[in-house]
Amino acid sequence: MSQGTPPPPPSENPYGGSGQAPPPTPPPNQPPPGGSGGYGGAPGGPPPGQAGGYQAAPPPPPMQQGRRPAELLDRFLARLIDSVLLFVINLVILVPVIIGVLGINGAGGFGMGGSFAAGAVSAVLSTVIYLGYFAIMESSKGQTVGKMIMKLHVEGADGGRPTLEQAAKRNIWMALPILAIIPILGGIVSAVGQLVAVIMIAVGINNDPVRRQPWTDKFADTQVIKEG
Repeated sequence: MSQGTPPPPPSENPYGGSGQAPPPTPPPNQPPPGGSGGYGGAPGGPPPGQAGGYQAAPPPPPMQQGRRPAELLDRFLARLIDSVLLFVINLVILVPVIIGVLGINGAGGFGMGGSFAAGAVSAVLSTVIYLGYFAIMESSKGQTVGKMIMKLHVEGADGGRPTLEQAAKRNIWMALPILAIIPILGGIVSAVGQLVAVIMIAVGINNDPVRRQPWTDKFADTQVIKEG
């Protein structure tokens, strides 16, 4: 009587391999490694904030209501008001001083020496009045009279009033009249310099639609804001 087929020796693999275990069977309903879609991402698609594998740009911060950079026309009108005011102040202060200087020079006060002395005194006082007015008003109140009327104010880098140094730096071009103390050419250089500075300020405001900062505000790290 036959005894049947004898069992294989222990060293033999019943699966026909040469001493290797069979591959493991993956459990049912298990997603393949690397996430869905086979792109190596996290299961369920790309992470939040990404579309098609690219990082979405954050939305721009909302502009604070009631505040915006001052436009060229508003700043021009404010400067015009201040200029008229300062012209009157100049007349009130300079006329008596110049008359006094000419009187001190006596009969020669109306000659070359008297004219030079009067021009030098006028140049120095005008520079002090104009530059001092803007620097002191903007640093103490953030506004000049013209800016108050036009609802403008000057801010420093931190959003508060500018320092005296910042206010002086943004109005430094108003010190050009002091060049008039130089005989003959001083007055011409001063007038041309002021005209060029004004044109450059206007062009800078017009060419910066975001912050409306001309070279003076960039130099001082300030900005003029329109209220309301």
